[in-house]
Amino acid sequence: MRLRPLIAFVAYALITGSPVEASQQVASQKTSASARHAGAIARARALVRDSMAGGKVPGMSVAVAIDGKVVWSEGFGLADVENGVRVTPSTKLRIGSVSKPITTAAVALLVQSGKLDLDARVQEYVPSFPVKAHPVTPRQLAGHLGGIRHYAGDEMLSMQPYRTVTDGLAMFRDDSLIFPPGTRYSYSSHGFNLLSAVVEGASGEPFLGFVRRNVLHPLGMRSTIAEHPDSVIEHRARYYVRATNGSLLNAPYVDNSYKWAGGGFISTPEDLVRLGSALLQPGFLKEESRSLLFTSQRTSDGKETGYGIGWRVDTDSLLGRTLSHGGGSVGANAYLVMYSERRIVVAMLANTNSSFVGSGGGARQVARLFAR
Repeated sequence: MRLRPLIAFVAYALITGSPVEASQQVASQKTSASARHAGAIARARALVRDSMAGGKVPGMSVAVAIDGKVVWSEGFGLADVENGVRVTPSTKLRIGSVSKPITTAAVALLVQSGKLDLDARVQEYVPSFPVKAHPVTPRQLAGHLGGIRHYAGDEMLSMQPYRTVTDGLAMFRDDSLIFPPGTRYSYSSHGFNLLSAVVEGASGEPFLGFVRRNVLHPLGMRSTIAEHPDSVIEHRARYYVRATNGSLLNAPYVDNSYKWAGGGFISTPEDLVRLGSALLQPGFLKEESRSLLFTSQRTSDGKETGYGIGWRVDTDSLLGRTLSHGGGSVGANAYLVMYSERRIVVAMLANTNSSFVGSGGGARQVARLFAR
């Protein structure tokens, strides 16, 4: 058994030359990129540390990519307060609704391959989903126009394990629509959970397997996985909440298997800026697919919603066109923002609820530092 790593190491060296050389080249490229942005990194580092102290955040992680290259990636504070484990760029944290852009990357691949019609009824792909008073389409689900309700009560604190995506729909499948689809925008993670069942029906594969094989692996997102609570996951952080008196508490146990697509992944900022960088240029997706994701949808009366397919669409007065998504989880916040004209991508994660992270304010401030 002990020979296998050595055999793999020798084989790699024979095929590619020295693996140490290859890793040194990557490290050298990162060092060179960091040197060019030393001033911005120093200012961003101070900004993050100040926000953590003010917001009493145990741990945070940040990454910045420019023109498709990671120029800064750093962890701050503690991933595990009780055991003194520090946050590093490899620390995996909950990304909440930043899972949605991952899901819609899979949706776009199915659309461009002709396997998914965004304007078909969802029952074409999920026959078991009950017919409602009005037809619901995948396009509407992906833009929060489908009339599917969002979380109710303490559903975010669910401890119930669900074996399949379809099983997880039980949480809302029998509920009535809250409005006729298309008539208004209303954010719904449950709508995205139904969208993941659409992905399964269109692809003929389990949702997580399809995403892993077609999105995560091709983009090198090796640290992005579904957070199965019973699995041993390397570099997984712990999560925290604040008591009413301000003291730090362990976040309550949750099982997110009902919402992989809407908020169930864990990741690193480096992985997330890889996703953003890949979506900012043709290659992984065709140009028309990128346009599909990044064009605001409209309600039936013609009003723009400011949300495309899995992305908020906006304009920054200094940095131009802005594409973003935030995420809130039990004991965590996340934000991913892309500036398509500047080709800057920033991701920020924290292992407690932090307005600096969750509002996007932190990531946007960091982006402006790197745009100078």
